[in-house]
Amino acid sequence: MKMTIQQLEGDSILVGLEGRFDIEGAQSIEDPFTFATTTKARRVVVDLSSVDFIASIGIRTLFSAARAQSQRGGRIVLAAPSEMVRKVLVTAGVDQVIPLFDTVEAALVRGNAT
Repeated sequence: MKMTIQQLEGDSILVGLEGRFDIEGAQSIEDPFTFATTTKARRVVVDLSSVDFIASIGIRTLFSAARAQSQRGGRIVLAAPSEMVRKVLVTAGVDQVIPLFDTVEAALVRGNAT
């Protein structure tokens, strides 16, 4: 799995993920993802548009980051999942805990308000 980080306005970042968010994918980004998403209070948009598969370990990684960010006063939102990834996230109830947006643009515009 590949990960990119783009600094946005203020303390906000856009984290782009690409590949399979399975055990190997989660392990390959574990340290940089955790550092980027949990070390200080910030607004994090996670772009899932290039994630073609998500397993329970990927969901756990997202939940852990969201919980840590919430404890610091920050926020994580998810954006642009493929239809298959969206189905997994909704079935697992992720959208009930972490806001899920259809596009990165919607997450950037409305992600603060939800």
